[in-house]
Amino acid sequence: MKLLPVALSVAALLSSPLAMAKTVNAVASFSILGDIVQEVGGDHVNVTSLVGPDGDPHSFEPAPRDSKTLASSDVVFVSGLGMEGWMDRLITASGYHGKVITASQGVDTRQMEEEGKTVTDPHAWNSMANGVIYATNVMNALIAADPEDADYFRQHGGAYIERLKKLDAWAKQEFSGIALNKRKVLTSHDAFGYFGKEYNVTFMAPVGFSTESEASASGVASLIKQIKEEKVRTYFIENQTDPRLVKQIASATGAQPGGELYPESLSGPQGPATTYEKAFTHNVEAIVASMK
Repeated sequence: MKLLPVALSVAALLSSPLAMAKTVNAVASFSILGDIVQEVGGDHVNVTSLVGPDGDPHSFEPAPRDSKTLASSDVVFVSGLGMEGWMDRLITASGYHGKVITASQGVDTRQMEEEGKTVTDPHAWNSMANGVIYATNVMNALIAADPEDADYFRQHGGAYIERLKKLDAWAKQEFSGIALNKRKVLTSHDAFGYFGKEYNVTFMAPVGFSTESEASASGVASLIKQIKEEKVRTYFIENQTDPRLVKQIASATGAQPGGELYPESLSGPQGPATTYEKAFTHNVEAIVASMK
């Protein structure tokens, strides 16, 4: 067998697709978005989520290490729609001058009342139809950040997007067998508006879109009355919020515990919601089970 000269062998190796592969250093604002970036980017991304599993993206307070992480990243992903009120300050403090990708770009936004004001609901990813938009925006951003690996991102991201579309269809099928008058749930805060709109479920909560909001006594009394009138049977706690208030309301109304939901944050490694797909699947299954 004829051996190639060493110099030629090295040159051939360096010009191979494997040698040319790049790893994009990406930062995501919170764990659910971080998982979407990881699933789309696969082996060609290194993702850091600023708000980790079981963390609250509303009340997050960045640390100096987060500023350093941002400064050394190639691209930053946020959900937008007012979700990450702390991000602009962090970007300024870090000196980061790269691209900031708003993953919710193109979503049909939902408006809601918050303390007498009309605001945009930021929890768009809880509708899996919107999850497809998030993943598509992430894929396009990674292609722009690393054009040499565009084919990989299209293939890897495309397969992921198809899985999300199937989850959306599955969720609609799951709820189709539930009578409309039974599709009512009590949760800790108003994080399921897009989910409710997409799958025709009514969610009630003592606290508005931000976990930093405070429930008024009159608002809680009104909610208790509404729950009794509409015969809401089940309440859920959320992994990233204090469950005490929703448990008090449930005690006053007779609503029974349905378990834990994951609307804004993935679970830890031992939990049932370690990825966006698993979190969505868990939420659908738990909510549907409570209505049967």
